[in-house]
Amino acid sequence: MICQKAKKIPPFHVMEVLERAQELERNGRNIIHLEIGEPDFPTAPHICAAAASALWSGETKYTHSLGLARLREAIADNYNSKFKLDLKPGQIIVTSGTSPALLLVFMSLLEQGDEVIMSNPHYACYPNFVEYSGGKPVFVHTYEACGFNLEPYAVAGAISSRTKAILINSPCNPTGHVMPPESIRGIAESAGDIPVISDEIYQGLIYNGKDHSILEFTDNAFVLNGFSKLYAMTGWRLGYLIAPEEYIRPLQKLQQNFFICANSFVQHAGIAALEGPQEHVREMLDIYDKRRKFILKRLRDIGFGINYEPEGAYYVLANAKSFSPDSLELSGRLLEEAGVAVTPGIDFGDGAKGYLRFSYANSIENIREGMDRIERYLKTSR
Repeated sequence: MICQKAKKIPPFHVMEVLERAQELERNGRNIIHLEIGEPDFPTAPHICAAAASALWSGETKYTHSLGLARLREAIADNYNSKFKLDLKPGQIIVTSGTSPALLLVFMSLLEQGDEVIMSNPHYACYPNFVEYSGGKPVFVHTYEACGFNLEPYAVAGAISSRTKAILINSPCNPTGHVMPPESIRGIAESAGDIPVISDEIYQGLIYNGKDHSILEFTDNAFVLNGFSKLYAMTGWRLGYLIAPEEYIRPLQKLQQNFFICANSFVQHAGIAALEGPQEHVREMLDIYDKRRKFILKRLRDIGFGINYEPEGAYYVLANAKSFSPDSLELSGRLLEEAGVAVTPGIDFGDGAKGYLRFSYANSIENIREGMDRIERYLKTSR
């Protein structure tokens, strides 16, 4: 008998779109992919070489459950130099991507019925993690007119006696919004003794201003980060969790029981990513920025509503209500009839109902072709 939790969990719509697009491609269709949040760049050669060297050297066994000491030192050094912190390697757990890290946090914090405050729109899987861990997501709506910024006063108003965590994400998926430091500080102050969970997986992918971390404003925080986005290492499944020291032992025991450790040779690749040359990251960021400017202009020309300037990650959440109030239905038609895969806004909560998320983690040539196809289709289907 399938349990009710498994029956009730909603699909991850972007994966449904991707899988349908792949099915169409196997049948000979040409599909432009603007749905998935995956860099189209290859992993840098020196990172691949480090993994290959580790494999040939026999680094194929279990590591310490917290991760390789040298990798944890490199992560601490990276955060300390970026944000003028005093992190210790002992505050870091290396995980097989950031999703296991998020699961570990909720498993360590939540009793049945405890609440986690988060924005709406939000990354699609956040509420599912909370609910499967026995918690209850509490949504604070953000709005396009305010750049989808999560306002500290709204967060403060959502806090109750059952609140166990406040979850933030900057740069943000799906909106591309980068939280200003005063908002991060305000949320940290509003939180008081409640820990803030900060998903910083898109850190470094910003086009104006400076990076910020929740750890600049409070020690009572959990940080999720990894190598998938900034280093184009999605398939490597390597992430990490930074946590207050008193949580490390419980988190370690959960890691030992549920995941054991991250892949050993992949951890060596992470060391090379952090300690090696960074020119490829800067080049990638420059290319993303060109794509960002291009897709914003084309979307506006086509008639999508965009009243804000996304400044991070590689997403645009565009208002598509003038074309259809149903983003799931519209994204389905664009895929099946125009050959362009985009993500329905409803994936990210009812605050994104009527929106489509466009990823510009694809070449200018493919983005141009995708925009042309969408424009032709929308003109002829009205």
